[in-house]
Amino acid sequence: MVPLLLLLPLLWGGEWAGYWLQVQESVTVPECLDVNVTCSFSDPWSRWYPAGQLFIYWFREGDDIRSSEPVATNDPRRAVKQETQGRFQLLGDPESNDCSLSIRDARMSDTGVYFFRVERGERSKYKYSYRDKTLKLQVTGLTEKPDIRFQEPLESGRPTNLTCSLPQVCDGGRLVRFSWAGGALDAMDPETLGSSVLTLTPRPQDHGTNLTCQVKLQGSQVTTERTILLNVSYAPWNLAIKVSLRNVTGTHTDTPLRILQNTSSLLIFEGQAPTLRCVADGNPPAQLSWFPESPALKVTPMSSTAILKLSGVGTAPREITCQAQNPLGSRNLSLNLLVLLGPSCSWEDEGLHCSCSSRARPAPSLRWRLGEGLLDGNFSNASVKVTSSSSEPWANSSLRLGEGLSSGLRLSCEAQNIHGAQSATVLLPPGQGRGLGDKDTISDDPFSLVQNEKETEREPTPLVRPPPTRPRQPLISFLSVQSSLFWVFHIRGITKYALLCDTS
Repeated sequence: MVPLLLLLPLLWGGEWAGYWLQVQESVTVPECLDVNVTCSFSDPWSRWYPAGQLFIYWFREGDDIRSSEPVATNDPRRAVKQETQGRFQLLGDPESNDCSLSIRDARMSDTGVYFFRVERGERSKYKYSYRDKTLKLQVTGLTEKPDIRFQEPLESGRPTNLTCSLPQVCDGGRLVRFSWAGGALDAMDPETLGSSVLTLTPRPQDHGTNLTCQVKLQGSQVTTERTILLNVSYAPWNLAIKVSLRNVTGTHTDTPLRILQNTSSLLIFEGQAPTLRCVADGNPPAQLSWFPESPALKVTPMSSTAILKLSGVGTAPREITCQAQNPLGSRNLSLNLLVLLGPSCSWEDEGLHCSCSSRARPAPSLRWRLGEGLLDGNFSNASVKVTSSSSEPWANSSLRLGEGLSSGLRLSCEAQNIHGAQSATVLLPPGQGRGLGDKDTISDDPFSLVQNEKETEREPTPLVRPPPTRPRQPLISFLSVQSSLFWVFHIRGITKYALLCDTS
């Protein structure tokens, strides 16, 4: 029997004196993380009962202490709630008045109010629920971002495993839903994007794009994600050569020419000085160099910069190659330079004399197109004579026409090899096929190929009668070309300009 003097302190203050609880009354923890709640208590019967007869409990407010399971206890006779089993645990020794509580892998459903209870003695003779002080637990949305781990660096064409995971404290046995998103995944099977491990074979175009891993915990309404910027190493690619031409006036004109294939050719006319710019993608950035012909070991480049300036057709090599190189590889792009000189034409005693030269690799073949007719190789008759020769890399051809040329005659020189064909055209304006009158004119329709058959039946007259005391001037001479030809006509000592003609 407990002495009466011992009961007096229990009645002090109008409640059971000697029962007190110190606990943090409000605790906030992000979902999935852990938190420890420090707690200590006192009960007035501790000195009269031996160890092993003290049981403590944490209950959720609203639960019946007799029929409901506690969330944590040291009483082996009582089962705990299934949803808190293994996650809510007592930290200290109850015999030392320690009621601290550990909460692992916090879940949104854990949010609520909890109270502490103590039972002591045989058959839990002395019991008390500390309802004057409670623990209010607030679980907020997950703020921890997942981690994306992989072996760096990412290299184009090499499969790499990327692993997405939540912090280790979140591995509490709950189901986790993973998903991946990003431009680098556009060609992948969507069914492979729901795993924590992603096998990615990066491409050059994936460099600098975003890759996102999204994570959602079972029973949670919140999704957390992490986005990384892919740094993909790759050998040079997208190699191209851009061309800018400077004509005899010294001005630059950017052409729409963008060389993308090794079979490309660039036509250069007399008086043009091309500037070539090599561009390439690569990570790390590619070192750009220019070589004559194809690059070989221990060959010194013509230039080690992206820009190469050629002073003129006389110094231009037959083939030029841009090389882009970085530690992952190299790529070459070659350009065949097709040089076309002329045609230039002048009136001589025997008739109209035209010459045309072209340089390319391999050496081109030259042919003449006279109106609708085609003159190839070496050819000769009473009114036409074609003489052609070739000495690598040059090809030369001359054309002699007798008198009786018709007005509006279109004459072109065509150069051709395995890489393509180019031509330059000169037009004889109407009114200049037979002798020139007092009013010399330039045709408004220089592409006309109409020939006057009646005029050819008349007695021919010279196209131009050169002054006897002055050197002959070419009747028609080449001036400059971009995507078309510009011809200068010398008529009776007066220089006149013809319309730009097609060079296709």
